Amino acid sequence: EVQLVESGGGLVQAGGSLRLSCAISGFISDDYAIGWFRQAPGKAREGISCVSSAFGKSYYGDSAKDRFTISSDKANNTVYLQMNSLKPEDTAVYYCAVIVLATRCSSFPAEYNYWGQGTQVTVSS
Repeated sequence: EVQLVESGGGLVQAGGSLRLSCAISGFISDDYAIGWFRQAPGKAREGISCVSSAFGKSYYGDSAKDRFTISSDKANNTVYLQMNSLKPEDTAVYYCAVIVLATRCSSFPAEYNYWGQGTQVTVSS
């Protein structure tokens, strides 16, 4: 059974940083795409960034531009999202998800097969 567990969320002041972790277990494949998403209250889930086995890193939308960085530690089956210069509008539940048997990333949540439970990020002004 594939499981994803996010951690690293919390309360931070505007301008601060957080590093989210996504620990993945039960997943054996050379082809994959692992993405980070977020969902604020009353809003749709949006893609932030993704890393795939074949094409590396992708970033979506203005939210991640110049502030967020995705990285992966294959030995520990963990994907990270480093978030810097956080703003109050970054407040949301952050999720990681995986597309199995895939080589390309996607910003569309419906294409992902497994999801973590999410971690809350709250940025105060």
